[in-house]
Amino acid sequence: MRRAATGVIGLAVAGTLTLTGCKNGNEEVAPAQSSAPAAQPSQGGQDSAQPGTPASPSTGGGQAPAGAAGQAKPGQTFKIGETAQIPFSYGSTKGGTLALTVTAVEQGQPADLDSLKLGDKVKGMIPYYVRYTVKNIGTVDLSYASVGHIKGILPDGSEAQGVSVIGKFEKCKDETLPKGFTNGQTQTSCAIALAPSAQTKVVGAEYWGDPYNNLSDGKGLFWK
Repeated sequence: MRRAATGVIGLAVAGTLTLTGCKNGNEEVAPAQSSAPAAQPSQGGQDSAQPGTPASPSTGGGQAPAGAAGQAKPGQTFKIGETAQIPFSYGSTKGGTLALTVTAVEQGQPADLDSLKLGDKVKGMIPYYVRYTVKNIGTVDLSYASVGHIKGILPDGSEAQGVSVIGKFEKCKDETLPKGFTNGQTQTSCAIALAPSAQTKVVGAEYWGDPYNNLSDGKGLFWK
């Protein structure tokens, strides 16, 4: 028997809140994940949505040209559509290299969240979908790895609240990498970010996965 989707809200680092939603099926609610900057989006996909207006977050470093050679530096800022080369490990899989590209930040509709049964916890909030691609440009097979740690950025440079979903959310799909994800393989993915109101947009994105989340200054990679 299928049960109704449910949601759980919990405190995250830096005073922000991370929401966890659960889709229909036999899934259980996942715990909110947090690290240096806090809210971590999880699960998501594609559907019609209106594009948000990119603007510059107050955090981040110097601009990098598209396809710049070499590993991206902490705090480096890219334009949406530009690619960052990042080291990548997942569990016991070490030494991978990915080309990560945030391709769009798209505005959704409040009704998109109805199926997650989060109720008043997201009242007045507007979902945005941070869409990104990952390409294996290294020599390590990254089958079944999960590439997350993508969050939205608000106009003042603070992070947008994130939503973690277990199960499928067709508006914003976020799946593990498939079997045989070797050099040259590419996958598209998505993270959910919530703007606090219709007057505040999600204007950019940050990647804060390892090793960027383990640095003393806590600077990730930014797209705007």
